[in-house]
Amino acid sequence: MRRTADVVIIGAGVTGAALAYELARRGIRNVVVLERRFPCSGATGRCGGGIRQQFTTTHNIRLAMESVEHYGTLAEELGVDIEFIQGGYLILAETEEEREAQRKAVALQNDLGLPSRLLTPEEAAEILPLLDITTIKSATYCPTDGHANPFRVVEGYLRRARELGVVLEKFTEVVDLEPRGERIVEVRTSRGPISPGLVVNAAGAWSGEISRMAGVELPNKPVRHEIAITEPVEFFMEVMVISIHNGIYFSQTMEGQIIGGIGLPDERPGYNLSSSLRFLRTYSRELLRYVPALGQLSVLRQWAGLYDVTPDAQPILGPTPGLENFIQANGYSGHGFMIAPAVARHLADYIEKGVKSEILEKLSLERFKEEIRGEAFVVG
Repeated sequence: MRRTADVVIIGAGVTGAALAYELARRGIRNVVVLERRFPCSGATGRCGGGIRQQFTTTHNIRLAMESVEHYGTLAEELGVDIEFIQGGYLILAETEEEREAQRKAVALQNDLGLPSRLLTPEEAAEILPLLDITTIKSATYCPTDGHANPFRVVEGYLRRARELGVVLEKFTEVVDLEPRGERIVEVRTSRGPISPGLVVNAAGAWSGEISRMAGVELPNKPVRHEIAITEPVEFFMEVMVISIHNGIYFSQTMEGQIIGGIGLPDERPGYNLSSSLRFLRTYSRELLRYVPALGQLSVLRQWAGLYDVTPDAQPILGPTPGLENFIQANGYSGHGFMIAPAVARHLADYIEKGVKSEILEKLSLERFKEEIRGEAFVVG
């Protein structure tokens, strides 16, 4: 294992993989990616693969729009079929208050150039004919939203990064960080130490623990979110469906399976990755309210992943106050796969040129010193 590196990236999920590639293609190739297990073993490999731009905060919308643009060319760039489909997102609302929230969200999205629109229940049924429209008051739709295969995205990023000289160290756990003055001078791992130029904390739900090793407290909390997949049926929906009423989401894979999940409101923070019957009952009940025709399907598998949740459901990005070479890239609150390509480019620009974009300025750790406006559309 290398004992020195210009950049040490902690975590080989989509953010770590994307950043390693972005740095390498700019000529910064003395990069080591440390992964305590294997690529995609954290949140990236446990997510539903949705790529949504319909958010309620300017920064999430802009990052998602940039990422969708990248996803559109990523298969050709990486030489991997990432199974990117732009079937749109259909977002459901069940109350007048939720409908008003959608109206305001669409107005902001349109101002930023996103082609989303507010729909009547009848218009929503034109997009998803099996939808029971008696359950909703309104919906929003954006045709450029979509979904992709997280495993293929990470595979593509890491393969190209390694071809360019990046080193991936699997089954290598970071056990401590040694700060000295305003820098981290050593990354201690289960396989020995590394002297870094920069350290990037892309450890997802474990980012708080990593930061604590350097004496930095993050507001992030790990929260379990469960997911399930059914047997395959004839393909009938390209769209991804979510509800701001109860937080459910579901879509259909290219193989015909229905994949989705729902958050349980009283889930306590922690590293619980077990599967529960309570989730399956809740998810099944809510899914069948919207699409009763799915009632005869058998569930093949369920699992759980961890959201890395911040107080405003927006990521923490950029340098850490007091530690000039410690870069944060975490706190996605369930939206990491959606915005990682854009995040990687913003961070690579900063690492390469030393200039912070407006996104990095606004989403820095320091923002929590002030009152902040949070993301309202968090699901799953």
